[in-house]
Amino acid sequence: MMNSMYRLPTFSLRFLPVWRRNFLVWRKLAIASVIGNIAEPLITLIAFGYGLGSLLKEINGIPYIEFLASGAISMSVMMAASFEALYSAFSRMHVQKTWESLLNTPLDLDDIILAEMLWGASKAMISGLAILGVLFLLGIGLHSTTLLVPPMLFLVGVTFASIALVINAIARGYDFFTYYFTLMLTPMIFMSGVYYPVSQLPSWLQVIAAILPLGAAVEVVRPLLLGELPDSVLPNILILLAYCLCAFYLATIITRRRLLK
Repeated sequence: MMNSMYRLPTFSLRFLPVWRRNFLVWRKLAIASVIGNIAEPLITLIAFGYGLGSLLKEINGIPYIEFLASGAISMSVMMAASFEALYSAFSRMHVQKTWESLLNTPLDLDDIILAEMLWGASKAMISGLAILGVLFLLGIGLHSTTLLVPPMLFLVGVTFASIALVINAIARGYDFFTYYFTLMLTPMIFMSGVYYPVSQLPSWLQVIAAILPLGAAVEVVRPLLLGELPDSVLPNILILLAYCLCAFYLATIITRRRLLK
């Protein structure tokens, strides 16, 4: 029994109906959901981009509003994936008992966790694409390299959805998520180059920032939105993949121990 708890996740195409179920539920409130997800980054973009941007014209030769927008889109995908894999997934797992009902079918728990992770990433990418559309209207990101942004947004989504599922697996109530957002995500935002270059941080913080998943995402997405190819694509993608795979495996183990013990 103990060995089965720690085995590698096994998957089948049976995760697809679970993903589709979540999509159909979300589709009923899709417009409100998308508007809600783009409202905060849009307000941030206007307030800081035009407000602070009127005082701080450029950063490294980049107009500040473009610098901010190219970092904020990764932050927004992170937040959207985290919310879905925390609050919504916890509701389905613990409050609504949806997972319990699904486990009475031929589904395996690993399939359910995979479906939740992919759905969180899918919803986050939809929000990211909506934000990208707003940036286009502002004249930002109108470059051929922007075509490479959506796959990166999905990778950011699966990474943070996987991390959030770890927190979801150990949480006993919604209040627990406040610690994650306050103590982990918020500091990460200010250390990952969203609002200002990482080079402005103390050297010891720069070392930490270099291995943060949001920092890796910003390092790849920002140049693409500015019409350039990133200098260090592979190392940053490997950082995101490492967080994703390790977090997903850990989330699977903890969730098994919680629901199958």
